[in-house]
Amino acid sequence: MANPWMKKNPFMSLWLSAANRVAGSVRGQVAAQAQRNLRAAVASATPPPLARRKPRPKR
Repeated sequence: MANPWMKKNPFMSLWLSAANRVAGSVRGQVAAQAQRNLRAAVASATPPPLARRKPRPKR
């Protein structure tokens, strides 16, 4: 007798594909937010760059 749990289930496949898509999207959003937070922390911890002097015009 064939095992019914080993049969292909198209609805389960669709559901898992959608869940995987959502998980990937959430993972990307979290990674982007973490990177923004890291950049903000580094920017607040370091002093601002010094203003560059304008070169003198040549005569």
